[in-house]
Amino acid sequence: MKKLQILGTGCKRCQLLTERAEQAARELGVEYEVEKITAIDDILRFGVMATPALAVDGEVKLSGHVPTVESLKPMISPGPK
Repeated sequence: MKKLQILGTGCKRCQLLTERAEQAARELGVEYEVEKITAIDDILRFGVMATPALAVDGEVKLSGHVPTVESLKPMISPGPK
């Protein structure tokens, strides 16, 4: 199961990133859980300086913008181990 972590204070862009990340995971058929990280100190621990940001399984994949669903798919895809 993938852990999709949305880092941000809950603004409209954070909500949009959450919706698009969930849509990408559903379209890929990936089991996932969403964790919203809203505390500034917790966001900074990830090294993120611009929100919204997306971390997948604890690894920051993007920050500072909201990409398309299609752009998110490679970040969420299980891929080869």
